[in-house]
Amino acid sequence: MTLTVNFFVALFVSLLMVPLCRKLAFSTGYVAKPSDERWHRETTAIFGGVAIFVTVLGCSLLLGLTGLPMVLVVAATGMFLLGLIDDIWSLKPFTKLIVQIVIAATLLFFEYRLEWTGSLIIDTLLTLAWIVGISNAFNLLDNMDGLCAGVSVIVGLTVLFTLMAQPNTGAEINFLVILLGATLGFLVYNVSPASIFLGDSGSLFLGVCLSVLTLQSGYSAGGGQSSILSIVAVPVLVLLVPIADTTLVSVMRILHGRRPSEGGRDHSSHRLVAIGLSERAAVGVLWGLAALGGLAGLGMQWLSDDWSTVLAVVVVLAIAIFGIYLAQVRVYEGTESERKEFTTLRPLTVNLTYKRQVAEVILDVFLISLAYYTAYRVRFEGDELAALYPSFLESLPLLLAIQVIILLLTGVYRVVWRHFGLMDAVTLGKSVMLGTLTSVFALIFVYRFENYSRGVFIIYGALLILMLTASRASFRIISESIRRGVQAGDRLVIYGAGDGGVAAMRELLNQNDRPYQMLGFVDDDTSKLRTWIHGYPILGDYNGLVSLVMSDAIDCVVLGTRMIDSGRLSDLEKLCAEHNVKLSRMHVDFKSLVAVS
Repeated sequence: MTLTVNFFVALFVSLLMVPLCRKLAFSTGYVAKPSDERWHRETTAIFGGVAIFVTVLGCSLLLGLTGLPMVLVVAATGMFLLGLIDDIWSLKPFTKLIVQIVIAATLLFFEYRLEWTGSLIIDTLLTLAWIVGISNAFNLLDNMDGLCAGVSVIVGLTVLFTLMAQPNTGAEINFLVILLGATLGFLVYNVSPASIFLGDSGSLFLGVCLSVLTLQSGYSAGGGQSSILSIVAVPVLVLLVPIADTTLVSVMRILHGRRPSEGGRDHSSHRLVAIGLSERAAVGVLWGLAALGGLAGLGMQWLSDDWSTVLAVVVVLAIAIFGIYLAQVRVYEGTESERKEFTTLRPLTVNLTYKRQVAEVILDVFLISLAYYTAYRVRFEGDELAALYPSFLESLPLLLAIQVIILLLTGVYRVVWRHFGLMDAVTLGKSVMLGTLTSVFALIFVYRFENYSRGVFIIYGALLILMLTASRASFRIISESIRRGVQAGDRLVIYGAGDGGVAAMRELLNQNDRPYQMLGFVDDDTSKLRTWIHGYPILGDYNGLVSLVMSDAIDCVVLGTRMIDSGRLSDLEKLCAEHNVKLSRMHVDFKSLVAVS
């Protein structure tokens, strides 16, 4: 009951404070003006962080919050003031970094420390990097309306559940509930189109609070588990979106000769908009990924140590593949001569950029290991698994070497992911089956197949085919999902559901400069009615097309077939002209450049 009251009091106060801070920002001139490096198009107040901080501090005092470590309050206040000064006077990145390190060191002095490795020196350095890195990650994430605040709410809810599972965290839980209420109240005004921004004061304040509280929630993962991966993975998964976005932006800026600290429209959200999503849809995707990471982090605390490891690796690999897809989106402009100071990095980074096969091999090593490990987990459990685990370890290097070599020899690493198709999947299946059989024969030769299970290799082969196919098809899946989610452009119907119609659909939907909203096909073959082609329905026959045109339900008709008589074509032309509907026909022609007799 107390938590509910605290939340709604903070929410109500925040809803009142945000408009007041917005008015204060405009009256004092502390606003964000549109520029090439900023996403917004209108002058917007930047004192949202002030509203959140005042709400959290005021409600904590008003509601009599006790037991909260004073050092956390001091550190959060210090980070807020640092951001506020930066909002007003624009500090240099180096100056901000020094102050952030001092704040993190203060928390360390009062025993806020990660316990990941058992080494005091390494854990101290990791804690410094964690607090400073996560604080700046939230600062970088504040690049689109509602993104940082929304992710903060999702992360905060996840941390709340992890803290509730721990003893002696009542003060932290109450503080977090107040923080969630204040942030949600601000989010009401921050969703697109935003009337107020967080500013550095808000993003840094949220970042340091959540980094410290998430740091504490990591202990609960270690309380009942022995795996260091499990201990590390819980806080990392919970904060997966800020970490992934910061990593993507930093790496891509360095590769393109830019400073990681400079602003720009190259974040994950901007790349999603660049490939066709609306601003709200892009933010929604990242909210969804944040929720996925949070659920995975929570799930790891309820799963066994071994299965939680599988879950963590799968989620991280999926996000990594999504990040690689976004990295290919072109968002940079300008010439390299404008960035001469970074030219020494260019030879290395350019070479790395074009070594996609190296990245594929590294990914496959992880996938092969994961598939083999999961096969053992599926086939065995308990003491039987423990007894056979040495066999898994001694055979893994041999399996990796054989499978990677066969993938190379069968041409898997020459496949372009963007155009991955059915025959590429067949090649993958053959490669995996050949690699699995070769591995079995090798183990028979080396170890006489003692302490090995045929069932493990059957499961392994099936899992690896699924994993490799999913990884290679991921780019097409992402592209198709985004394309189908775009609700913009001319409403398109293709007349003809044969090969020509499918070819027309692919060509039209792949045009980035002119989007279409594909509604489906029409076809005179009655056997195709109520069926689907590539996820699009057959809407009817010619009479159905006439009804669609006359009801103004479509904007464009494309003829994907030549099997239409001249009379019907003439009638369709007149009908489309009367209702202002575009009518076109796909025409493919091959022009002979060199004639050979």
